[in-house]
Amino acid sequence: MNFTALATEGVRGLTPYEPGKPIEELERELGITDSVKLASNENPLGPSPAALEAARRAAAHVARYPDGHGFALKQALSARLGVAPECITLGNGSNDVLDLVARAFLGPGRSAVFSEHAFAVYPIATQAVGARARVAPALPADHHSQPHGHDLEALYAAVAEDTRVVFIANPNNPTGTWVDRAGLRAFLERLSPEVLCVVDEAYAEYVEEPDYPDAARWLTDFPNLIVTRTFSKIHGLAGLRVGYGLSHPEVAGLLNRVRQPFNVNGPAQAAALAALGDEAHVRRSRALNRRGLEQLQAAVRGLGLRWIPSVGNFLTVDLGRPAGPVYEALLRRGVIVRPVANYGFPNHLRVTVGTEAQNARFLEALTEVVAQ
Repeated sequence: MNFTALATEGVRGLTPYEPGKPIEELERELGITDSVKLASNENPLGPSPAALEAARRAAAHVARYPDGHGFALKQALSARLGVAPECITLGNGSNDVLDLVARAFLGPGRSAVFSEHAFAVYPIATQAVGARARVAPALPADHHSQPHGHDLEALYAAVAEDTRVVFIANPNNPTGTWVDRAGLRAFLERLSPEVLCVVDEAYAEYVEEPDYPDAARWLTDFPNLIVTRTFSKIHGLAGLRVGYGLSHPEVAGLLNRVRQPFNVNGPAQAAALAALGDEAHVRRSRALNRRGLEQLQAAVRGLGLRWIPSVGNFLTVDLGRPAGPVYEALLRRGVIVRPVANYGFPNHLRVTVGTEAQNARFLEALTEVVAQ
């Protein structure tokens, strides 16, 4: 039986998303110990202790279904962000919200627009529902401030009559590039109100650029705007999977029509609620990331290598040669980073900013491999 033939055309054309290699798998394969994982843009400090304790307490009630409406978490997000609770859609990570957007607004005969080198979930969500992906070329590699970044003019030009959604990652993964306030607002002002614009802000809390836009403040100005965020990155709750979308109440209502019941589990909701209240942990995480980026950039510069300027919690390094052998050599030294050839960067590796010691471990291994 050819089961592939039974799948829809969009699904047949997809390549499965490849997550970062787990530490346990690497150590089992190579028979090594004391590995360090800098492949999945996780917070090296982990979650807030308050979030861990909240999840522990909530775990005592896992025999019960969680609050399917996420009342307490929505109320806290509403108070923190200044948006009405009915504007909030909770997701099993922000990826879930991106998928809800595709299921609610895309399909055969419709298209979505996103940038070259953009987050891999956009084409997956688009093609899985039978919609067409329109990929806009990124800014050139020699652009003065945003090499390989989103080209808003190209994105706008790619919007066609059948386009219903534009995805903009700000900042983008895996490049770490970002769109400034004036540029994003001008794009939204030009975009047809009949085309939804999803601004994916998964790494927003790490950004310290003064001209970085807080797109959630524009929801009343642009009813076709959807902002997605996550607790997986700076809040360190990647393993619990909780994110959210902010949008016009009517848009949120449509997303909730296709959202699975109880899509965010009880311990995740409890941990996210506690994480929101621990602003000191966010500040510590941001400061650690700032120092780590400086540490990585200085060492990479010393090795004569280039990188894509990043405002996220990762750095994508140009090795000037195929990255695959370097990636494998790092694995044998117990260091897991992320090859990004699937994003159009065959010569690059993306490394998550870790602790000072983890960064040093990566840099020592990279220095050895480059020397060879």
